Amino acid sequence: MTGHFTPGDTVKASVERSLFEGIRREQERDAPPEGFPALPVIPGGRYTDPAFLELETRHLWKRSWLYALHTDELPKPGSFRLWKKTGSPIIIIRGKDQRVRAFYNTCRHRGAPLVEAEKGETKGFFCRYHGWTYDLDGRLVAVREKRDFPGMDTSCLGLAEVRCEQLGNWVFVNEDPDAEPLCDSLAPVPGHWEHLEFERHRHIASASYEIACNVKILLDAFLETYHLKSIHPQTVDRFLDSRGTHVVLWPRGHSLMVTPHRRAEWRDPGAAGMPEIDSAEEIFARQNPSYNLYPNLVTPPSSTGTPFITFWPRTPRSMTVDVHWFAPEGAEGHELWPTRMSNFERILEEDTQFAPRIQQSVETAGFKGMYLSYQERRIYHWHEELDRRIGADRVPSSLRIQPLMEPFLERT
Repeated sequence: MTGHFTPGDTVKASVERSLFEGIRREQERDAPPEGFPALPVIPGGRYTDPAFLELETRHLWKRSWLYALHTDELPKPGSFRLWKKTGSPIIIIRGKDQRVRAFYNTCRHRGAPLVEAEKGETKGFFCRYHGWTYDLDGRLVAVREKRDFPGMDTSCLGLAEVRCEQLGNWVFVNEDPDAEPLCDSLAPVPGHWEHLEFERHRHIASASYEIACNVKILLDAFLETYHLKSIHPQTVDRFLDSRGTHVVLWPRGHSLMVTPHRRAEWRDPGAAGMPEIDSAEEIFARQNPSYNLYPNLVTPPSSTGTPFITFWPRTPRSMTVDVHWFAPEGAEGHELWPTRMSNFERILEEDTQFAPRIQQSVETAGFKGMYLSYQERRIYHWHEELDRRIGADRVPSSLRIQPLMEPFLERT
């Protein structure tokens, strides 16, 4: 399904003004706002304890809306991708009716896989084990030796479908059959992006990087700007003012941080001269907003194009970060894209350089937990939501997060 939004969902001028006002307050303050609590230490075992990480897998990664692909990656009916980010092999395919669907890659007979290639085109699914055949809609259409299955009702034996919905041309999947609709789950973010014309964005490139750390160690770094002066002194810190970063926390774990340029007239040289989306609000054209669509999608959208950065667990001590680039329609082949993506890759390398050593450190007896500042409250907010999704009663008391962020959430 494709999301549609009412005019009331868009980033109105008053909302945009509040973001700029928030930046001003951050630049002028000399302490956290009155009433903001000292944040309790986040227990280190949340990054290392096998039992906790199993709870995380079961209740977060298997029960969340997760970005999978752009419809450009399924160019025609029968185009498919085999998606395995949660550990479950899932086929995402475009049907003859142009609808994108997702199915477990599991024959209903005895569980054999139906596709082995990572991507391709097909007219249907054929199980090589015993020959059961399914159409693009997942219906069982042929059974070898059907006479040996008394009373078989093939209409009840189609492929097991996985929830699959769209935000514009971005496809998300969720293994929880009872999950709320995608656009409700992501609110209010889709409304913020309406004037970015996301339904007209085209996919231009994707890349994957494997990092030897727990997924949360690297994700944490993308939820704050406190590290800019140390990690990015010759890149990001030269043009972004981390002391002015304004943070917005929303229900369901989503959040936004907007970081101002050090100079009002500064523009990304890697994007200078690239076509811009005329309807984009000033916040996307003149500042640096970065959204976290909970749990694992970080994106700094702009009027000239947008990367999606997604963080995936592989093992308790390893992860993958994927970077997907999208261009406004008509700007896919612009000559500056290679330079822009190369610049971003350099910044990503700066972010990932210490992650394996941090992983080694958090596994020592010297690491008791994370002592967070006001600037790092998005991390605390992320962990609060994790406990909510797991169920606080399931989390061992020694690893539980004290819920404190509720009074500081924005609900419009």
